[in-house]
Amino acid sequence: MRSSPSIVPTDRLDRDIYLVLEDFGPRAGCSWRETDEQDTDRDTIIRDLLSGQYAYPVRIVVFNAIEGHARDATSEIADELADAAADSTEITPALQAFVEANATRPFALQLALPLKGAA
Repeated sequence: MRSSPSIVPTDRLDRDIYLVLEDFGPRAGCSWRETDEQDTDRDTIIRDLLSGQYAYPVRIVVFNAIEGHARDATSEIADELADAAADSTEITPALQAFVEANATRPFALQLALPLKGAA
């Protein structure tokens, strides 16, 4: 008997998928952001956070349905965002608060101060 290939595309799911919980304010509350499947990898989530696609991130989870695991990735993503901010990438005040609240190492963002007499 000949076996037929599976119609379920398991290779698309055999990877880590990152989702962001965002706070939409007191009336709307928190919700997991709807995201295109191709935009759920680690690099895209970090890039989207840095570019302001997520205004008030609260929590980040990562899961792999094929391997059967899920975990909180908030601190590790916050650490990467802190590293990016240290490399002179500007971040929003809300993202800075997220990093300060969740990074596992000290977050020291050097802010540019206006020089007196310079204009």
